[in-house]
Amino acid sequence: MSTETPTSASTTSSNAGTSAELAAGVAQFLAPVVVDMEALVVNGKQAHWNVRGADFIAIHELLDQLVEHAQSFADDSAERIVALGLPVDSRLATVAAKTTLPELKDGFQDWTDTVSQVVALIDAALVTVRAAVEGLDDIDLNSQDIVIGIERGLVKDRWLLQSHLAA
Repeated sequence: MSTETPTSASTTSSNAGTSAELAAGVAQFLAPVVVDMEALVVNGKQAHWNVRGADFIAIHELLDQLVEHAQSFADDSAERIVALGLPVDSRLATVAAKTTLPELKDGFQDWTDTVSQVVALIDAALVTVRAAVEGLDDIDLNSQDIVIGIERGLVKDRWLLQSHLAA
């Protein structure tokens, strides 16, 4: 029976092979992604319920897909943080206080206004995601891989929506 004990807190973790420094470094970049993805979920659903106009059904359905994707992106990011041994805070008050996304107008919106606003939401989320891609490059490539996939998905969702406004 070994009587050895860890020499520092950085070598201990509830997850074998994960240091406290690694977990904190990953959370620094993934927590804002969780917040912005949760904000995108709520705002995407708001836009979905209030879109009006000639392209209603196409936009309505694309917004449902965006919401589904954003929820999956938030879940993947949050689960990575938790897997590394840290908690995640995505309570409504936290998301509202920390999101970098612009505010979505309330009430019914013409489909063109809705698409423009949602594209702006995605653009703001992409800033957060791309900062995570860059920041995680020197910290944890597995976590970086998660945000690279999120970036790819958001760019595709943006393209599908933006294409409706193309002349």
